[in-house]
Amino acid sequence: MNQIATAMTGNASFPSPTVPIATFETNITALAAAEQSTLTRVKGASATRNVKLATVRSEAEQLKAYVQVIADANPSEAESLIHSAGMAVKKVSLRNKADLAATPGPAPGTAHLVARSAGHRSAYEWAYSLDQKTWTSVPVTLQAKTDIGGLTSGTTYSFRVRPVLKTGESPWSQVVTMLVQ
Repeated sequence: MNQIATAMTGNASFPSPTVPIATFETNITALAAAEQSTLTRVKGASATRNVKLATVRSEAEQLKAYVQVIADANPSEAESLIHSAGMAVKKVSLRNKADLAATPGPAPGTAHLVARSAGHRSAYEWAYSLDQKTWTSVPVTLQAKTDIGGLTSGTTYSFRVRPVLKTGESPWSQVVTMLVQ
């Protein structure tokens, strides 16, 4: 909290914070004193510290929202503005798992298939094809993965999966092709 107060003091990028920085610093100092008081085990010291902590957290959230508004208004400088306020940018990873992935199986002539989970109590219907017109079903599984054996090495196969939920069958996934080894 002190780093935020220090970084925002006199920072021209943040001319009028929603919480005056001097007030924020005073409340941080009061929190530190209340924390020291709890070490003496004086009756009511913990409750006092908790009130001061709630105040500092609330003010920090208000300052965070203020910094976010400034950053949103300047998207090209947003990250540097946030860092200049003594705060960190939360990195959001955009990891989109494919509906279906096919990799070589544990033995020649096998394929390992992994589907995106449809949630608890889902079953998965699997199928493979050589021409994408005639499909061969594979035993239904309760997990979003399976190994298919008995395939011809050196041949390209197409695979698809369909989750089956309590509400019914979902549509088939996009087709994934793989050269079986």
